[in-house]
Amino acid sequence: MWKALGALCVGLFITLIDQSLVAVALPRITQDLDASVNQAVWVSAVYLLTFAVPLLVSGRLGDRFGQRNVYVVGMAIFTAAAAACAFAPTIELLIMARAVQGFGASLLNPQPLSVINRIFPVTKRGAAMGVWSAVAASSGLFGPVVGGLLVGGLGWRWVFLLYIPFGLLALVLVALWVPKLPRGVGHIDLISAACSLIAILGIVFTLQQGPELGWPAWLLGVLALGVVALGTFIWLQRRAQRLDRDALMPLELFSFRNFRWGTIAVSTLGFAVYSVNLPIMLYLQLGAGTSAESAGLLMLPMASVSVCLAPFMGRLTDRLPPGRISKIGFSSMIISMALFAVLITLEVPIGWLVVPLVFQGGANALSWSANSAISMRQLPGHLVGAGSGVYNTSRQVGAVVGAAAVGAMMQINLQFTGFSAAMGLSLVLHVIVLSIGLFAVARFRSDVTTT
Repeated sequence: MWKALGALCVGLFITLIDQSLVAVALPRITQDLDASVNQAVWVSAVYLLTFAVPLLVSGRLGDRFGQRNVYVVGMAIFTAAAAACAFAPTIELLIMARAVQGFGASLLNPQPLSVINRIFPVTKRGAAMGVWSAVAASSGLFGPVVGGLLVGGLGWRWVFLLYIPFGLLALVLVALWVPKLPRGVGHIDLISAACSLIAILGIVFTLQQGPELGWPAWLLGVLALGVVALGTFIWLQRRAQRLDRDALMPLELFSFRNFRWGTIAVSTLGFAVYSVNLPIMLYLQLGAGTSAESAGLLMLPMASVSVCLAPFMGRLTDRLPPGRISKIGFSSMIISMALFAVLITLEVPIGWLVVPLVFQGGANALSWSANSAISMRQLPGHLVGAGSGVYNTSRQVGAVVGAAAVGAMMQINLQFTGFSAAMGLSLVLHVIVLSIGLFAVARFRSDVTTT
């Protein structure tokens, strides 16, 4: 069991670290490939887009064709695309390769969560989720460190070359250690799949590009199309439920109380954790004048604390009433975000930021593993793949919304305050959103199936 989890986590780590790793390389990519700022933004944005959009479908593909098989295909696509990125001669080809890389990440990303819930007994799932969550949470924290060292020392192409040996290692380990599991879905409704893709694409694309483009009428039309497709998708799922057919997103999932509240909570985690580095890094490099390498190294305490504590928090989740660790974790994360906001706004010496950074590392360990374990552990086997897809989609959509909202908030703040205050005050948004997550995890209950 544990070898299988370790093999799957290799791929999980490199697909999730990308968001923060590549962001550090964007200035060098812009210079070397003579790219515009908009093109540089799309190097990162297109990956997030093709990652987030198919997640709902890719989780169900694991049920249909086997989690191991879908993971291997996704990892092969991701690794091949990373090689194409590393040797891309133009910015246009780099953006195309990044789109393919994001699609590969989307295929493999839901599969570890499904496998954990099928090969680990209920009494050990919390510990397994602790490892999974440590990997997922630490990826965003180590990205700036690794990215800063690679870009500063070897050049931006090595950011993508780094993926190749890890991708090949993941393929070998998964083939050796991950078992073939019974398949639970006879077919996938292609019309529902198309509607889900259009819905998520329309909504995510609008949220990504709206702040930058100024919300033109055509973009609002894209949003309207996404909303209509979402409504159609929900209607199709209700119809499948009435006719007792396999649904792409079985509405039965949301009858499980802890899963329902857990998806809300993880979307707030995605919002906060994957966007918090943006104002902090901008403050450190442009406001406080530190180098990219130094700013990245400053994140090490947060990453180290998170990785060390997460497995232990997972084990405690198996023993304590649902929600206890989650409430402590979300409360701690709210406090750390509030500290960031105050210290950055007041422009204190950067050494003081270690305090909220360490606090944030502990909050990550408390929040991610407990939320994942509690949300997923009551789902029956035939719903695990779909549940994993929904859960991961909630996280990624939260991340996209967070990036868009924080970017807009920083721009608004800059009109009224200085640079440092604008970066610090943008983190008040994180406090508000995480308060919603705290409310959600407070709704967790013991021994609840449906309610």
